Amino acid sequence: MVLKDELSGSTVLVDPATDLERWRLLDERGRQTWHYLQSDEEVKKWPQSVADRHHLGLPLDLPQYPRASTPSEAARNALRCFSNFQLPPGNWACEYGGPMFLLPGLVITWYVTETPIPEHIRTEIKRYLFARQHPDDGGWGLHIEGESTVYGTAMNYVVMRILGASEEDPRLVRARGTLHKLGGALHGPHWAKFWLSVLGVTDWSVVNPVPPDLWLMPNWVPFHPWRWWIHMRQVYTSMSYIWSRKFQYPLTPLARQLRDELFVEPYSSISFASHRNTIAPVDNYNPKSWALNALNWVLVNVYNPYLRINSLKQWSEDWAFELIQREDENTEFANLGPANGPLNLLACYVHDGPDAESVRRHRSRMHDFLWMKNEGMLMNGTNGVQTWDTAFAIQAITEAGFAEEDEFKPMLIKALEFLEDQQIRENCREMDVCYRHRRKGAWAFSEKDQGYTVSDCTAEGLKSVLLLQSLSKYPKLVPENRLCDAVDTLLSLQNPSGGFASYELQRGSEYLELLNAAEVFGRIMIEYDYPECTTSVVIGLSYFRNHDPSYRATDIKKTIDGAIRYIHNSQRPDGFWYGAWGICFTYATMFAAESLRSVGELYSNSLYSRRACDALLAKQRPDGGWGESYRSCEISEWVEHPDGSQVVNTCWALLSLMYAECPARAAIEKGVKLVMGRQQSDGGWLQEGIEGVFNKSWQVMISYPNYKYYFPIKTLGMFAKKYGNQKIM
Repeated sequence: MVLKDELSGSTVLVDPATDLERWRLLDERGRQTWHYLQSDEEVKKWPQSVADRHHLGLPLDLPQYPRASTPSEAARNALRCFSNFQLPPGNWACEYGGPMFLLPGLVITWYVTETPIPEHIRTEIKRYLFARQHPDDGGWGLHIEGESTVYGTAMNYVVMRILGASEEDPRLVRARGTLHKLGGALHGPHWAKFWLSVLGVTDWSVVNPVPPDLWLMPNWVPFHPWRWWIHMRQVYTSMSYIWSRKFQYPLTPLARQLRDELFVEPYSSISFASHRNTIAPVDNYNPKSWALNALNWVLVNVYNPYLRINSLKQWSEDWAFELIQREDENTEFANLGPANGPLNLLACYVHDGPDAESVRRHRSRMHDFLWMKNEGMLMNGTNGVQTWDTAFAIQAITEAGFAEEDEFKPMLIKALEFLEDQQIRENCREMDVCYRHRRKGAWAFSEKDQGYTVSDCTAEGLKSVLLLQSLSKYPKLVPENRLCDAVDTLLSLQNPSGGFASYELQRGSEYLELLNAAEVFGRIMIEYDYPECTTSVVIGLSYFRNHDPSYRATDIKKTIDGAIRYIHNSQRPDGFWYGAWGICFTYATMFAAESLRSVGELYSNSLYSRRACDALLAKQRPDGGWGESYRSCEISEWVEHPDGSQVVNTCWALLSLMYAECPARAAIEKGVKLVMGRQQSDGGWLQEGIEGVFNKSWQVMISYPNYKYYFPIKTLGMFAKKYGNQKIM
């Protein structure tokens, strides 16, 4: 729609939008899906909740509070606000957006599997992508705050065209210009070329080999895929199956048009095989190694044409598809995440046919990844943050001193009920066959259907349960044997370094990075130790040891001692710890400070704690806050946020100082004053800069909007408990 701005006289494009009053979030025991109500009768039967309106950015009729003068009053106002957003199962929901490379895989899969795309979804995805175009050049990047890349621009351009946007839309003309300046789609990375070949826009010869044959090697082979990081392993499995089958959707009029729009050179003149390794510098974050280039040459020129006989090809495809089926079974078709989910849908479509039960279930699960907000519809980085957010909300409320208050008891009981329900009770069937780590007793990041053990999620879930169940007012919903199951899983995850990775033990050598074919992501081939995961495990085990000093006491002591050595060794010379899952030094240092405190290391008696506090105090801004840019994650050095102090970074820094019992009370109070000063009249805080990162190596920033509620609640409440609830403002 074209409108004229009456003040400036300029032309303004206004995109069609759905009626936000008709959207509803359904939460079925943690499974979250958005629904658009078509009729007035449906609207009457299913009223919009406060949480729905909050997530959609609609006006809320919430109590308004006068400016709090004490930290405890400010924390209580915030908690009353936050409590409105709890969902019926007991968890909190949120957007988990930021990555801009996920929607293309889903939309292309919908297109080539002929999955109907409802008009309300088409409308809102287009609206979101237009809203997230780069303001300077009209392209798209890897994430919402990143610079334009071939990958982001080409693939999101394709999404817009599939969903019905015109190639003559001036915003797509601008995006196309940026894409051409970057070299066109031929200069995209491996994943872009893969999806364009599935769509029929490029020839499969432009894609470097992805043979499923590697799965047929003996398990002792040092580069066997079972040794890879789980995200790479699962993406590779389904991608390799599709590559081996050379599935390509029949050429459509749209694909013919895209052949004219995406490339700088005439389509008929392109020798696709000669562009397997063509990539724009902005996309080439992790250049392919000489070893991978040599291997690809052998595969293309020797192995595939002469040695890969049909029986071998069939054998490898059969085993790859068996592993795809195991992944579907182990996750109730939710899959590990939105990268391999659409790939598994496509693989099942190719193998089982369009009307298969597997295809039907995958189609249903794709909606678990979609999130609706005021800007439109995006694709979350997982199927939610349910368990993670709920665990931290419990901790914030409890450690701030509110768990004993009757006002908040029903909310916390519901949250405890959610964690009890979401604990994983059984290991995968024949977990050795499908190369899965134990999961009995674990908590996943999102919900239990997804079914993946995560070390820090399990540790934080354990801590949260213990915090509440140690109080007389709360029921003992998680019995002792299940608490012990969680401990057993945590103890099984420690690497020889003493550190902890994310999902599994480290299974392979760093030399496997030589085989990394994803040019836009670095250090993704194996699991790595992370300070945040390690510190969370130390904290969780420390709480359990206080709860039950007898269960596996020797093993727990050995594990904690090894983890503390890792934490000591991973402290940087500047005093910080590097955060791979949040931004960045303030995030990881908060976890490190709490873990050191749990073993008695404080500012007064620990060089590590003291150095961390000194590093943080040196970065405090004149207004009392801390502000750290996502660029810190990219260059591994502190980068000040261009917008100044950030509430969430400030809270992380303040928590570190308080955990360490740093004597710099005046600095801490100054930071608390900044947090209180930015509190809104409804008790909440405005959304500021992006807070998270999905594994430093992926260079993909990701949103955690609930952080701006529960970390300030925890910070303000802890300050009041530690220093007294004095008047600050």
